[in-house]
Amino acid sequence: MTANPSATLRHVVLFAFKETATPEQIDAVVADFATLPTAIPGIVSYEWGTNVSPEGLNDGFTHCFTLTFATAEARDGYLVHAAHQRFVDTLGASLARSLVLDYWAQ
Repeated sequence: MTANPSATLRHVVLFAFKETATPEQIDAVVADFATLPTAIPGIVSYEWGTNVSPEGLNDGFTHCFTLTFATAEARDGYLVHAAHQRFVDTLGASLARSLVLDYWAQ
């Protein structure tokens, strides 16, 4: 599918934490993620939250982070940015799994 030039690109990140992850470790991940929008140009908006669905279909994923970019180039710059890479390097101690999905908002 070709991108709509007037659309925005959403970058959705889901985290499932290890059973051994402490609340302090999880809070540190959330706080560290929240620093990226001010450290990396091209992020139009950022939001996050924890799963509150009553359906029970989250498969262990508890935290959702959504970043919005105006262009694929801005998203690509975010992915290789040193601040993003440093953040990713800190996740090993507490993260069990992640799921990332990008889409052009319709």
